[in-house]
Amino acid sequence: MKSKDGITRICLWSGPRNISTTLMYSFAQRDDIVVVDEPLYASYLSSTNAKEYHPGASEIIASQENDGEKVIDWMMGSHDKPLVFFKNMTHHLLDLDRSFMKDVVNVILTRDPKEMIPSFVKVIENPTIGDIGYADHTNLQNYFEENNIPYIVLDSKFILQNTKGVLQQFCDLIGVDFDENMLKWEKGARKEDGIWAKYWYDNIHKSIGFMDYKPKSERFPDRYQSLLQSCKGHYGKLLKKALR
Repeated sequence: MKSKDGITRICLWSGPRNISTTLMYSFAQRDDIVVVDEPLYASYLSSTNAKEYHPGASEIIASQENDGEKVIDWMMGSHDKPLVFFKNMTHHLLDLDRSFMKDVVNVILTRDPKEMIPSFVKVIENPTIGDIGYADHTNLQNYFEENNIPYIVLDSKFILQNTKGVLQQFCDLIGVDFDENMLKWEKGARKEDGIWAKYWYDNIHKSIGFMDYKPKSERFPDRYQSLLQSCKGHYGKLLKKALR
């Protein structure tokens, strides 16, 4: 979907540890695109107590615009490529005006919380459902449906199991050509990485493409069972609509 200025803006609304950075790296291989890493992160940190426990919070706040409305104005402003890919965390939206969403391609990226939570707690030890985005995802889904705004749901498992097929479906839905270059990249960091990459991106920097899906074999930690149960219903609602 192109906006009035002819630019297709893809807004990925993800939770953490959902292969969102992998998708950003994938789209970054296209010649016709600009990719932007979590432009609302500093706005989120500066507005919440998450600044107390997110690694590198002070650096992040200093590195980006803190006013979320100004960030959205910039996102909807001019860019020098016909495609722009914004990797966002859904919970970074907070109470910002969402009217811009009618003029962008909205994509909700989710992952089975039974697989996501054990990965997240390796960096942030005692998360709430607000930290990992599942309720925010279904709230956003409700907003889209109530306002007749089209959206696409992607699930990390289905992407890894059928990478080319899911990416082709996605490109067809948004009216752009699939590019085989989206399936591979060189090892290492990208210039677009946020300064938080040193805390979160170790695995993606070692990769050269999408990894094979491997279900987690270790037992789910008992201490996070309550959090898992609170996420399951939200995840199930999204899963029904995911491309596969």
